[in-house]
Amino acid sequence: MAGDDESYVYDEATGEWLPPGQATAAAAPGRAEARDSAGNVLADGDSVTLIKDLKVKGANQTLKQGTVIRSIRLTDDPEEIDCRHDTIKGLVLRTEFVRKR
Repeated sequence: MAGDDESYVYDEATGEWLPPGQATAAAAPGRAEARDSAGNVLADGDSVTLIKDLKVKGANQTLKQGTVIRSIRLTDDPEEIDCRHDTIKGLVLRTEFVRKR
């Protein structure tokens, strides 16, 4: 049965050994998948489009619907992404307001 033991995957989040059918293949272990408003999986470096106008706190600026944000970075929170815009640096967006391009 040594061959069967090799197919189990250790899940660090729960501390359990999972059979191959229950193991979730994530790009980064320990990090939950970030999904956009349509349910598409987001990854570092993806480009996204805003699905609604967003007022940016602290910048007194509104990002319009359809604005393209390039080269996103995932955070520890699967509901937030780090990104840059031409006029705003250090921008954090909620994934519910973006759609993958």
